[in-house]
Amino acid sequence: MNNRQTLFFLCCLLAIPAAGISETLIIDAVKLEKMKNIPQPQRGASMAAVKQEFGDPLQIHAAVGNPPITRWDYKQFAVYFEYDHVITTVINFKATTSANK
Repeated sequence: MNNRQTLFFLCCLLAIPAAGISETLIIDAVKLEKMKNIPQPQRGASMAAVKQEFGDPLQIHAAVGNPPITRWDYKQFAVYFEYDHVITTVINFKATTSANK
């Protein structure tokens, strides 16, 4: 193999994994864009407001720590409360992407 053939061969080897990675990134970006449209509780909302808007959670985890942090699990997201107010919501990537297929 001459230098030109070796260079071509190495370029081909390097391009194959890069193509797979870029396809994955594009697919993940599309999934993330769909997740933006999922209704979810807003930061600062009370437990009562979350329950009224989204219904009963599938599972309620007991409060942990000080201040007490409680987690409510719904099909598409988990809601974290400090005392009785939402501090954040985390999208369940697997449940969301399988529901959007």
